[in-house]
Amino acid sequence: MKRKFGFLCAVLLGIAVATPKAEACTNLIVAKGASTDGSVIISYSADSHTLYGELYHWAARDWAEGTMRPIIEWDTNKPLGFIPEVAHTYNVIGNVNEHQVAIAETTWGGRPELAESDGIMDYGSLIYVALQRSKTAREAIDVITNLVKEYGYHSSGESFSVADKNEVWILEMIGKGKGRKGAVWAAVRIPDNAISAHANQARIQQIDFKSKDYLYSPDVVSFAREMGFFQGADKDFSFQEAYNPYTEGGLRGCEARVWAFFNKFNSHMGKYEAFIRNQSKDKMPLYIVPDRKLSVADVRDMMRDHYEGTSLCMTNDPGAGPYKVPYRWRPMSFEVDGKEYVNERAIATQQTGFVFVAQLRNWLPDAIGGVNWFGVDDADMAVMSPIYCSTTRVPECFRQGNGDMMHFSWTSAFWIHNWVANMAYHRYDQMIADIRPVQRELEGTCDRILPTIDKQAQELYALDPAKAVAFLTNYSNEEAEKATARWKRLGEYLMVKYMDGNRKKEESGRFKTNGYGFSAMPDFPGYSQEYYRQIATSEAAERLLKKEKEQH
Repeated sequence: MKRKFGFLCAVLLGIAVATPKAEACTNLIVAKGASTDGSVIISYSADSHTLYGELYHWAARDWAEGTMRPIIEWDTNKPLGFIPEVAHTYNVIGNVNEHQVAIAETTWGGRPELAESDGIMDYGSLIYVALQRSKTAREAIDVITNLVKEYGYHSSGESFSVADKNEVWILEMIGKGKGRKGAVWAAVRIPDNAISAHANQARIQQIDFKSKDYLYSPDVVSFAREMGFFQGADKDFSFQEAYNPYTEGGLRGCEARVWAFFNKFNSHMGKYEAFIRNQSKDKMPLYIVPDRKLSVADVRDMMRDHYEGTSLCMTNDPGAGPYKVPYRWRPMSFEVDGKEYVNERAIATQQTGFVFVAQLRNWLPDAIGGVNWFGVDDADMAVMSPIYCSTTRVPECFRQGNGDMMHFSWTSAFWIHNWVANMAYHRYDQMIADIRPVQRELEGTCDRILPTIDKQAQELYALDPAKAVAFLTNYSNEEAEKATARWKRLGEYLMVKYMDGNRKKEESGRFKTNGYGFSAMPDFPGYSQEYYRQIATSEAAERLLKKEKEQH
């Protein structure tokens, strides 16, 4: 991989009792029996203050014997070494390959004494090498764990979502510390009727060493004993407790995001609010059975969550300001009069590079069955466009090299979405009312038309698979470009409508004129009564108080 940016899925949470750095990505998981149509679904928000949102692509190809593959650290672009290339690698578009294998991750760091382990395989390289070499989720787990065993692990503690069209696993891994190669790891298959999630906190507890639904390194328990992390019987061993003990930050900043997902789709999850507030030792389960089955649209919307409908809702404290903004700028903690406070960390956040929802369908040929619903920037205001897993050409709006974090491009979806979102961050409750319908229109249209696209692709596939791939590539490119163009027009509309704190009047879908071609006088929406009340009770109240009431 040749990359021109560093990717750190990490933010400072600064929560009391927490480690100084806590990572910040989110994965949601829906097994095939828990989805409305039998799809396996996983999602990923790649959250980073320096990650540029673009869609990666590796074409399928054959390699000459003896070819060596460079390993470049995903976070830093640092060369780490070389490994032998295999004879053939598969087409990969984003984080989904041509065989409907999808992989995502969240970083949790873990025991500091296990950092800086010797090895060349960083977590990003593990993901993209495995995608190029695997036809199933289990094969991807084998590729990842064998690469780490052979060449060593270079990253800190990680959780991986590893999925294919039939099943989905959570794989958790951590290195062995300086001077030692390899890693300890455990993997759990999520039951077909369940949903799960992880968000920068190890979540695997006890391991059923006799079950085919659990995989693990031979020394996962013995190494913990050797290091003094665990002293009990094998049956009582918890991967999470041994390698990533809970802190207040891990609960409030990480497990809380998992709870938000569980709480949305299971009516019995309210009891775990005390757990994520560090007020109970009753741990959340790794997975749950939802009250109803989830659609791709449900998962897309969950990636936009800010704890709405819960006591943690980010629009209900003074930090939301007069426009109910569910975002807080970094740093995440602050101190007043010797007391430390913290802002919530929701699933949706402003510093996202890209976000996707992978939909994997076992009743269709692989070229047609896998759909990477891909978007850029903040998931709350991203449009996730369907990119079929057999796609062989990246849309210009997502192309690597079309702009970067330091250079704006009007043809880049990342920059256009940032432009729209950064306008909305200042007047959220007003602008989101204009943004959401356009987002729903674009994604909803794709939801409705996808069965037709699938059918047309199947007809072509029966005649010539290459024609089906070309058709799906063209469709994927057209939808992404259409969505980006529409988002640019939305940004222009928002700029005109809301300039200077005003709100232009509209009539029949057009801005109202004064009858002579000039703009009508705009509305002055001002601020909420709640915000005015805060002013009236502040230290500035006396200075701002009118001494005489105006006569009307």
